[in-house]
Amino acid sequence: MSGWLVTVVGPSGVGKDTLLSAARAALADDPRFVFARRVITRPAESTAHAGAEDHLPMTEPEFAAARTAGAFALHWPAHGLHYGIPVEVEDDLRAGRVVVANLSRAVLQEAHARYRMKVISVTAPLEVRAARLSGRGRETVEEIMERLSRSASLPDGLDITEVANDGTPAEGAARMLEALRAVAAAR
Repeated sequence: MSGWLVTVVGPSGVGKDTLLSAARAALADDPRFVFARRVITRPAESTAHAGAEDHLPMTEPEFAAARTAGAFALHWPAHGLHYGIPVEVEDDLRAGRVVVANLSRAVLQEAHARYRMKVISVTAPLEVRAARLSGRGRETVEEIMERLSRSASLPDGLDITEVANDGTPAEGAARMLEALRAVAAAR
């Protein structure tokens, strides 16, 4: 596959969805980029909450059937839900495009073994993350504290670019766009 899979990772509350939404809008007319829409076992009405990702909803049984049928390029469980990246992204990779996907750190090794991949690691201070998670209104204080207490390192051997999202959304989006355009320019 001649394209790049750009995986966007970072702990809960760093603003991945905000930065991805801004990048998707800014690059909408650039045919080099495709933004993967995740399948999640979260109801569609959850997208009405602040900060919620625009996703393709599935029930647990639908997701299990889709996984068995080979509908996902990558899939993983996290936070009591199941997530998947539709297998159609492989067509875009074969066509030489930059496919941008919000992935779990848990599947980075698998993705790296299967695709030409670069990682964008979004970072933000703990207090900023806490405020963002609280503002989403999707979780209890206990659930937020659990998310903030998790830590996972990135596997060794990956090509990682850090994008700080510790200021305004516009500043973070500008940094994200710079990182994405660098991948497209390096092809």
